[in-house]
This record gives sequence, C-alpha cells and structure tokens, in this order.
Amino acid sequence: MTPFFVQIKTELGKAYEVATAIADAEIASEIHSTAGEWDLLVKFYLKDDEDIGHFINQKVHSIRGIKNTHTIITYRAF
Repeated sequence: MTPFFVQIKTELGKAYEVATAIADAEIASEIHSTAGEWDLLVKFYLKDDEDIGHFINQKVHSIRGIKNTHTIITYRAF
C-alpha cells in the first residue's frame, strides 16, 4: 500500500462539509482539520499499482467545496 497526504483548501465555511463528504465516501484513512493556509490534512492509502494522480482527479477533486489541493507523496518511515 502507498500512503500519501493531501492538504485541502476549501471554500470559506465549507471545511466541515468537505470533511464529511470525504468521510462519507470512505476513501480516506484519516481526516484532520488544520490551522493556517490549508483547512484539512487527509491521509490516503492506495494499492501499489494504483495511480495517485488519477485517484485525486476522480475521487478528491470531484467533492464540492474544494478550492485547492496539495499532494504530499510519502516514503518509508524511519
């Protein structure tokens, strides 16, 4: 499994609605509210042969209220 994180900026006042939509879609491992430039930090896992870009375009960007995303690809933890 490949873990990665997506920072999400939502439209004003939509962070909880977006977080709920992600949770309802059952596509994320963890969803966190954050302070600062980004509203949410979401952790996803995909099978090693799945394309992260395709997943984000199809599953994440389709959620209403998302204004911008920043994907963080992770490597082996030490």
